[in-house]
Amino acid sequence: MEFASISTALYPLAALACPVGMGAMMWFMMKGNRRGQKEDRQSPEPPAQPASAELLREEHRRLGEQIERLESQQDADPSQRR
Repeated sequence: MEFASISTALYPLAALACPVGMGAMMWFMMKGNRRGQKEDRQSPEPPAQPASAELLREEHRRLGEQIERLESQQDADPSQRR
């Protein structure tokens, strides 16, 4: 008879194991997220330096030349038009 009473006592424990375990995992995960947020606040990233005007002008010139080259190729070969 003792075996029957022990097994009936284990059923509620088994039913509570999943929710209790899930709650513990959620608590540990939230605790870890808070720690990560504190570290992020303490070491902010330095702002990215903007590109210099000279670099932007050079990129603009290079892209303009590439556009002109592609347009001239399209004019020479009408089959590539969409």
